[in-house]
Amino acid sequence: MKVAGVQFTSGSDPADNRRQVGQRLAALSDQGIDLVVFPEASQRAFGTSRTSLTGDAEALDGPFVTELCELAQRYDVVITAGMFETSSDPDRPYNTTVVVGPQGLLAGYRKIHLYDAFGFEESTAVHPGPATTSNVVVVDVQGWKVGVMTCFDLRFPELSLRLFDAGAEVIVLGAAWVAGPLKVEQWSQLLGARSIETTSYVVAAAQAGERYCGTSEILSPNGVVLDRADASHDGAVVATLERQLLEDVRRAMPVGSVRRRDWPST
Repeated sequence: MKVAGVQFTSGSDPADNRRQVGQRLAALSDQGIDLVVFPEASQRAFGTSRTSLTGDAEALDGPFVTELCELAQRYDVVITAGMFETSSDPDRPYNTTVVVGPQGLLAGYRKIHLYDAFGFEESTAVHPGPATTSNVVVVDVQGWKVGVMTCFDLRFPELSLRLFDAGAEVIVLGAAWVAGPLKVEQWSQLLGARSIETTSYVVAAAQAGERYCGTSEILSPNGVVLDRADASHDGAVVATLERQLLEDVRRAMPVGSVRRRDWPST
């Protein structure tokens, strides 16, 4: 399976962001890619902690997902991308990563771990997704099991392990990883850790620009970086995932069968 992670900078205009997504898919259309991962907040940029996102939040049958479905059908590709989805909380939408294919919407993952760190309070504007089995999202793409995470989830191994237990062979992650001292180093090390501990491919697509770290990456099941973007420029990372490598790594390092799951609850 051939995959791509698109690194770009979304803005506050959802219509312009949809146009950018379409342009970037068109630019990749001659490469035979099966799965394209876009960053968190591709539908609309975050703004600050005090920025209300409700005015641009959409339902899963709104303009953003509708456009993604049309693009997926046009280019015969599966797409993951971040959006703000209306919730029962009138002041706080979900931060949702949707998965769409040529046949339509496949799944939506509502971000569990909200970025309340380094002076930013995502929970002020965003409603957290439920930490439940129903929100552990693994979909089939070309016979591969693909699990979904979003940005700050990367710092918490519990979700990646639950995706692994649910059968994930590839973990995709859209992010708006805020820049700062050691943030690129932490991003790259955490991507490697999630790959190694789950013996899974990882495809990480990040927002670029002055505010964010960029550095989108694709990693092999043993944590080797297959492609990496630079820190600040828009672009894409591309790699072909090899099932034989996945099987070889998991046979040599059988963490799925060795890991203890019988820890006491207290």
